[in-house]
Amino acid sequence: MSLEILKKMLQTPDLASKKWLFEQYDSQVMNDTIAINGDASLVRVHGTQKALALTVDCTPRYVEADPFHGSIQAVAETYRNISATGAKPLAITNCLNFGNPQKPEIMGQIVKSIQGITQACKALDYPVVSGNVSLYNETNGHAIQPTPAIGGVGLLKDLTKRCDIKFKNLGDEIFVIGKTTGHMNCTLFEREILGVEDKKNPPQVNLIDEKKNADFIRDLIDQSLINACHDVSDGGILISLFEMSSLEYGCKIDLSNLKTANSLSDEEILFSEDQSRYIIASNPKLSKELLKKADKAGVFIAKLATVIEKKLTFNDLSEDITDLVKTNELLFEKNFS
Repeated sequence: MSLEILKKMLQTPDLASKKWLFEQYDSQVMNDTIAINGDASLVRVHGTQKALALTVDCTPRYVEADPFHGSIQAVAETYRNISATGAKPLAITNCLNFGNPQKPEIMGQIVKSIQGITQACKALDYPVVSGNVSLYNETNGHAIQPTPAIGGVGLLKDLTKRCDIKFKNLGDEIFVIGKTTGHMNCTLFEREILGVEDKKNPPQVNLIDEKKNADFIRDLIDQSLINACHDVSDGGILISLFEMSSLEYGCKIDLSNLKTANSLSDEEILFSEDQSRYIIASNPKLSKELLKKADKAGVFIAKLATVIEKKLTFNDLSEDITDLVKTNELLFEKNFS
């Protein structure tokens, strides 16, 4: 059941591979681009071993449901994406895209969005250094979904300490960092699978946990204790596990640890969009050390899966990663090739 849901979700415009588009652009100008397909792109500071981590994020359906909390989430996700590479988040810019501000409801969105961005940036010590607006975005009097796009930049001091999202070693143990509570409102699962357009109660960000979990992740990367790291965002845990897989490596999922921690269904664990979470892969010899570090840092951690060859396996059902990748690339190839 869950793997069939995964295949359907991989074909939605939100999650479908954008490879057809981004591969047309020359991303290797001056040969300083280190990575383009992780949580954040890495661009070398020319002539050094430093790199800038760059990302742009926003989830308009969250902002439409709650401009304040949706805008906090947009800032937090850039912070998360930068941290997942090992870089320290430094600052943001923004482009506030909204409808006609002369309408009270649109101006209300703008005000709440700015307040959310402000609160997130203060809590994360992550200042706004520039920005702009794009207003009056309407068609036939209907505004676009409010989209305060957040661009984040961070600094990776040593390129040899960077981390990316892909599994690399058979037998590596896979953990989720951060609590899963099963938040399903405003999720892609709710929209695409249940057919519900719930424009209220998006997942909220606990900014204390956000910073604590990110600090923990950066510490693990700096100490070379993990081999892969990816944040959990649109679509939830199962989408992130697929994105961490490759034609060579997949994973076998076991939810027993998360079910022990809370009484949730498989779908709530795999497709909820709770915030401030990461998935990491590590050598099993380091598991005890990871658990001790997480306990000391006050960070939730639970084993989630194990790296295996070429398949994604759950509840005795398997899908070849090759087939899932083809499914994921189908939408844009079909429409734009």
